[in-house]
Amino acid sequence: MTERSHVFAACLLLTAFAMLTGCHEKQAPEAVRAPVNVDVVAVALRDVPVVFDYVGQTESSQQVEIRARVNGFLEKRVYQEGSMVHQGDVMFVMDRKPFEASLDAARAEFAQQKARLDTAQANLNRVRPLVAKNALSQKDLDDSIGQQEAAAAALEQARANVTSANLNLGYTTITAPVTGLSSFAKKQDGSYIDSTNSLLTYVAKLDPMWINFSLSENEMLQLRAQTTNGTLKLPQVGDLEAVIVLADGSIYPQRGHIAFRDASLSSETGTYLIRAAVANPAGALRPGQFVRIKLLGAERAAAVAVPQGAVMQGPRGEYVWTIDKDNKAQQRAIEAGEWNGNDWVVKSGLRVGDRVVIDNALRLMPGAPVNAHVVPLPAASVNIAGLSNGAAGQANNGGNPASASGQAGASSVSGNVNGAAAAGSAGASGNAGVQANSAPGTTRSESAASSGQTAVFFAVGSASLDPQSAEALAGVARRLLAAPGSRAVISGYTDSSGTYEANVKLAAARAATVRSALVVAGVDVARIDMRRPARIVASDAPDRSRRVDVTLAPSTGG
Repeated sequence: MTERSHVFAACLLLTAFAMLTGCHEKQAPEAVRAPVNVDVVAVALRDVPVVFDYVGQTESSQQVEIRARVNGFLEKRVYQEGSMVHQGDVMFVMDRKPFEASLDAARAEFAQQKARLDTAQANLNRVRPLVAKNALSQKDLDDSIGQQEAAAAALEQARANVTSANLNLGYTTITAPVTGLSSFAKKQDGSYIDSTNSLLTYVAKLDPMWINFSLSENEMLQLRAQTTNGTLKLPQVGDLEAVIVLADGSIYPQRGHIAFRDASLSSETGTYLIRAAVANPAGALRPGQFVRIKLLGAERAAAVAVPQGAVMQGPRGEYVWTIDKDNKAQQRAIEAGEWNGNDWVVKSGLRVGDRVVIDNALRLMPGAPVNAHVVPLPAASVNIAGLSNGAAGQANNGGNPASASGQAGASSVSGNVNGAAAAGSAGASGNAGVQANSAPGTTRSESAASSGQTAVFFAVGSASLDPQSAEALAGVARRLLAAPGSRAVISGYTDSSGTYEANVKLAAARAATVRSALVVAGVDVARIDMRRPARIVASDAPDRSRRVDVTLAPSTGG
C-alpha cells in the first residue's frame, strides 16, 4: 500500500504541474500582428471602355485583272513581277507590227474616201445651178446629192476605222490602271494571246486596305439586346475605331473605320460580313494576311471595374482582398468579365463602396489588420500598347471571353494571329505552344505558376508565338505587374536539329520575341534579363527542345 501511495502521489504532482504550465501558457499575451500598409480603392459604378476583338483578313480595296484587249503575240514583259507599279506604268508590250499595218491601211482608206467625197461635192456644186436653170433634170440633182451623202458617210466610216486601228495599236502597250502591288505574269514572252487566255496578271491596290471579319447571328442579337437594355453604349458604326494587330503582335500605326456591313446573313457561314477600311500608305499590309482587328469606342455602362493588380487567381477562381469596417482584410470571390485597358470588369462579387486592395496584397491573410490608404480610382481607359496581347478586352458580346468571329473565331488570347487562329490560313506555327510533362489535366501554365518558370515552345525553324504561348506570356506579365519586386529571366535553348550557326540566330530571335511580348504586355524592359542559353543544340525530345524559358526571380536592384 505504501508503494501504491507513492505512485499515486507522484501522478497527482505531475498532473498539477501540467495544469499550472497550461494555465501559464494561456495567460501568456498573444503576439500582436503589425498592420499592413495597403492602398485601396472604393468601388464605384462607372462607364468603362469595351474592346471587341475579331480575327480578320486583309483584302485589296481594288484588285484589277490585267488583260490583253487585242489578239496577238506577247513581245515583252516590262514590269518586275511582285513589284509596286504606279498608274500608267508599262507592264506588257505586244507585237505592234500587225496593228501598225492595220492603221496604215485605215488611213489610206480614209484618204480614198475623202477624195471621193471631194469629187462628189464638186459634182453637186456643178449640177445644182444647172438644175436651177432647167438645163438638167431634178433627177440629176437627186443623184448628185445621193452620191455626195454616200461619200460623206463612207468618209465617216473610214475615220472610225482609223480610230479603231489607232486604239488597237495603243492596246499593244498594256499599262497599270491603278497604283498597287503586281502579281506574277501568267503569260511569258512569245505567247499568243487571244480572248480565251487574255489574263496576264493582277494589280492589287494597297491604299486603302480592307479588313474583312464576321459577326455571328447570335453575337449580333446579343449586341442589340445589350444596347437596348442600356448595359452597352455603342457609337455610330462609322465612329468605331479599328486597331489592327499584326501576326508578330505589333500594332499597325494607322487606325481604320467600319466601311461596309452586309445586309444579309450568309447562308453558308451563318455570319454577317463586316469590312473596315484602313490607310496603308507604306504598303505594310498585303492582301490575304490574317490579322486581329480590335474595335474601340464602345462602353460598358454603370460597370464595376478594379485595377488589374487587385484581381488574384486562386484554386477556386478569381478573388480580391477587401477591407471591412474594422480595417481587417477579407477575401472576396468575384466573377471577372473583360480585361479592358488597366482594369478588370467585375460581373459579380463586389458592391458600390467596397474597399478593394490594389497594392501589397501578397502580405495579407484573412482577418489581418491593415492601414488602408484610399487612392483615387484611376480613369477608365484603353491601353493601346496592351492591345497586342489579348488581355485587353475580349470580343465577348455577352460578357464571356468567348470567340467572336464567325469566320475564324476571335482570338481572345494574347499573341499572334497565325494559322492556328484562323482555320485554313497558311503559315501556321504547327504544334508550338506551352506544354510540359505535368499530371493529367494540368497544363504547363498551371504547373509553371507554382514553380515560377514558364517554357514557351516554338515551331520548327520559327521565331513566332502561337496563341497558347502568347497567353502563357500574358500570364507571366500579369504576375510580374502584380509583384513589383520581381524580374523575368529569359533563358533556355532552341533546337535539336539544324546547324549551330542557324540555331544561334534562332535562339536570339526567339528570346527577342519573348521579350517583345512581355514589353508589349506592359512589363518594363528594365525588369527583363536576357541570359545566353546554356545549350544551343539541345538533346531533349524534338517537341521539347524548341523552347525559351521564362523564370520569375526576385529583383536584385540592378
